[in-house]
Amino acid sequence: MEPFRTLTSLAAPLDRANVDTDQIIPKQFLKRIERTGYGDFLFFDWRQTPDGKPVAEFVLNEPRYKEAKILIAGKNFGCGSSREHAAWALSDFGFRVVIAPTFADIFFSNAGKNGIVLARLSDAEVDALLKNAQTIANYQLTVSLEAQTVTDGRGFSATFEIDPFRKFCLLEGFDDIGLTLRHAAELDTYEKQHDTAEWLKAK
Repeated sequence: MEPFRTLTSLAAPLDRANVDTDQIIPKQFLKRIERTGYGDFLFFDWRQTPDGKPVAEFVLNEPRYKEAKILIAGKNFGCGSSREHAAWALSDFGFRVVIAPTFADIFFSNAGKNGIVLARLSDAEVDALLKNAQTIANYQLTVSLEAQTVTDGRGFSATFEIDPFRKFCLLEGFDDIGLTLRHAAELDTYEKQHDTAEWLKAK
């Protein structure tokens, strides 16, 4: 997992509340066996018509937001089923940060384990960011995980809370496997001792 410290990027406004995981990554794509490639199907039903044509007015189809790595959304983002694929799709598409007033609990956990910073700001702060991203060309935000701040260089500044352990993992780039591998030497020593003990017992 790539460590996260500070990111300055275009911000894309998804002015919708209660965005559920079935919209983030529809169920028909969950049968894939890889953890990559899901970005192609992010918001699939919103990005295109039933006959496969791009929906021009959908925010992620607008050329001005093509390079955005920060997504601004309404409250209760990531509600619905617990599928981790939703975090995989957002990450694979290129998003490193999602800003919203609230997030569904399971999605919040899944996103952190996949290197995505979720910044919970107030309704008023999110509304201001949505408006700015919609009306200001090339609108960029800077998200500092170390300082726990969101700024835009235009006077906007807000702070967000984050659990210290989650913050540590994101800063260091540790997912669950990475956390375990920090103790690889101790695990190897234990396994060798265990194997030796079993061999002696068998004699």
